[in-house]
Amino acid sequence: MTSRDDDDARDRVDPLAALRDQFVLPPGVIYLDGNSLGPLPRATLARVQHVVREEWGEGLIRSWNSAGWIDGPRRVGDAIGRLVGAQPGEVLVADSTSVNLHKLLATALRLTTASRAGTDRSVIVSERGNFPTDLYIAETLAAQSGFRLELLDGDARRPAVLERLAGDRGRDVAVVMLTQVDYRSGARHDMAEVTAAAHRAGALVLWDLAHSAGAFPVDLHGADADFAVGCGYKYLNGGPGAPAFLWVHPRHLASMQAHAIRQPLSGWIGHAEPFAFSPGYQPAEGIAQFLCGTPAVLSLAALECGVATLLAADPFGGLTALREKSLALTSRFIELVEARCAGHGLQLVTPREPARRGSQVSFSHPEGGYAIVQALIERGVIGDFRAPDVLRFGFTPLYLRHVDVWDAVEQLRQVLESGQWREPRFHRKAKVT
Repeated sequence: MTSRDDDDARDRVDPLAALRDQFVLPPGVIYLDGNSLGPLPRATLARVQHVVREEWGEGLIRSWNSAGWIDGPRRVGDAIGRLVGAQPGEVLVADSTSVNLHKLLATALRLTTASRAGTDRSVIVSERGNFPTDLYIAETLAAQSGFRLELLDGDARRPAVLERLAGDRGRDVAVVMLTQVDYRSGARHDMAEVTAAAHRAGALVLWDLAHSAGAFPVDLHGADADFAVGCGYKYLNGGPGAPAFLWVHPRHLASMQAHAIRQPLSGWIGHAEPFAFSPGYQPAEGIAQFLCGTPAVLSLAALECGVATLLAADPFGGLTALREKSLALTSRFIELVEARCAGHGLQLVTPREPARRGSQVSFSHPEGGYAIVQALIERGVIGDFRAPDVLRFGFTPLYLRHVDVWDAVEQLRQVLESGQWREPRFHRKAKVT
């Protein structure tokens, strides 16, 4: 188990240590919730202030051209593309994850109908434990379009999807829709393996990268993925409610054109000539057709700064180096919790195998999950809770230190051994958990 001194020694030789200075981190706080909302980058303060005072305040509407506001969705998309294995011009930043998921799933279903005519591909496959917004959208689109949503009981720890796609069983599957890293457990799907299985079955795959992008290297082209959507405010540090991103493989953009398929939310800014103000809709070329409404300039500016905090790791090994540190932090956390908090009802939910987890660790507790998290937050260790019983801790190597892991576990040990979490005030549920 070693000691805190050993963790301190690791920090002294950590080549990524200087990246911590990119963030505003409150004193006395160990932030283990960057998988839900990334902290504030220092550069964001000045950048957003500049956009408000100079670009908006002085430039006014001229800044759509002079400050490049109109190009923001594609410019920031290109920066995110470097993190997810996409080529320049393939990633677009717009709207929310939910809205983008709706666009992509509807498009995938229309492509299936058009390009696989005469086949009985009528099923959308996902997992029962997938993030609820993904399932709600799939349920709605299935009802509207004559498809059937089938939810598997497995997840990334027990990938039932591979069995569902094997042999003749996959012949009725139109689209597989999965989140690469499970939001509760942190278990990670093998994107290349699942995508290959889907393609052998003749199905398309839509990946939700909300807990992947910025957490570890993602290679959309290398995995031959079809569609992907992701979140801007978690590991990308774009701020609360930051716009999301989407990606479509170029072969499907070509197929959309060949079959005259439009994404379902065809708005004015996704028109081939938005300022021609013509009465008939003509989609823009490429990924730009997935734009809908006017870009959120202030949020885009904040997100651009957030993505830059990740790209700043490039001289130190980039996402590969961040992944190595992430695995060291999560492995150390698991080791310490199981050694120092034994006998208090915690059960590891996250896979032990490093390759099978994202950048978080989750434990379950039969009766006190929420209360334990609240007691930790009062002590300055911020994690979060996911129903029904999961304590969730995110490990973002850009700013977390090895001693933070030791200190967080020490606070958890004290909360459990003292029984502090049993106090009634920690059991009162807030609106956001």
